[in-house]
Amino acid sequence: MQSGKWISRVVPLLALGLLAGCGGKEQGSSAHIASEAAVSARVETVAMRSLPAYADFPGSVTSADHVVVASRLMGYVQGLRVHDGQHVRAGELLLTIDPSDVRNGIAQAKANLAKAEAALADAAANQKRYKSLYEQQAVPAQQYERMHLAYQVARGNVQAARAALASARTQLHYAEVRAPFAGTVVGKQVSDGQLAAPGQPLLTLEGAAHLQVVTQVSGQAYDHLKLGQRVAVEVGGLGAAPLTLQATVERLVSSADPMTHTHTVKLALPAASQVQPGDYVRVRIIVGQHSGILVPAAAVQRRGGIDGVFVVDAHGVAHFRMVRPGESVGGDVEIMAGLVSGDRVVISAQEQLDNGDRVSAEG
Repeated sequence: MQSGKWISRVVPLLALGLLAGCGGKEQGSSAHIASEAAVSARVETVAMRSLPAYADFPGSVTSADHVVVASRLMGYVQGLRVHDGQHVRAGELLLTIDPSDVRNGIAQAKANLAKAEAALADAAANQKRYKSLYEQQAVPAQQYERMHLAYQVARGNVQAARAALASARTQLHYAEVRAPFAGTVVGKQVSDGQLAAPGQPLLTLEGAAHLQVVTQVSGQAYDHLKLGQRVAVEVGGLGAAPLTLQATVERLVSSADPMTHTHTVKLALPAASQVQPGDYVRVRIIVGQHSGILVPAAAVQRRGGIDGVFVVDAHGVAHFRMVRPGESVGGDVEIMAGLVSGDRVVISAQEQLDNGDRVSAEG
């Protein structure tokens, strides 16, 4: 009987002890949470806004300075100094055409000039002599007129011979084929020793000073373009961040291609652009407006292979939420999915946050 009383007294005491122990543990956990410092960060409430709608079109970089250098002489190519892909300076010697025939022509022109000048001297002397005789009425007028006419013809022959010599000397200048501008040799149509004829293509050059983008755009995009308008052009992007350039519309072809129903558009690239003829580009044209949500690009974090942002709930706790980024607009990025208007997004100190951390909003 006494043992039963002892048990009845011990059991309540043990229960009280267990409750006291559990209560102490819960109080310690609460104290730990309260001691966690909130991360100070800037928080922005997102909202739907009007954003530009883009249409993208492929294009290629070409040179506005594209020229086929042709021969102006008949002769054999000698001293070909350049190769495909070589950069050349303006006025640099590219090749020489054998000037032997031209030099012979110059020698012949000099001889013809000397002969014409000698004939002119004789004609001038005869004209002077017959003029004196005519004034003395020693010869008839017809003889004097013949001598005067012969003098005029001799003068014309001298002028023609001088012009022929000048032309021959100019031909000698054409024997040296020089670069009309600074650029790159993109095609070589002749080889050393080959016979060149007047008008025959020798080399193809492209300049790098005036680069342009040629693209084909839809009728809708064409209607949103005008001369002088600035258009975004993206270059590269394979393995590296794309380079965005601002090009200027310089030519619009109003007639559409009957097969593709697209219009040719040419865009002038800014000077010293980091592109080369032949580069592939993407032309971005604004064709309207749509509603969307923007966040600063730095707000989007990639963790575990997932793009997301930290969203702060009503209790000040940050949650990493997966999002689908869209187009970049300046320093912001459009969020296509994952956010709704009114969400509070962390836009600074994201690297200090983990899912579930408390956030103290700055400002």
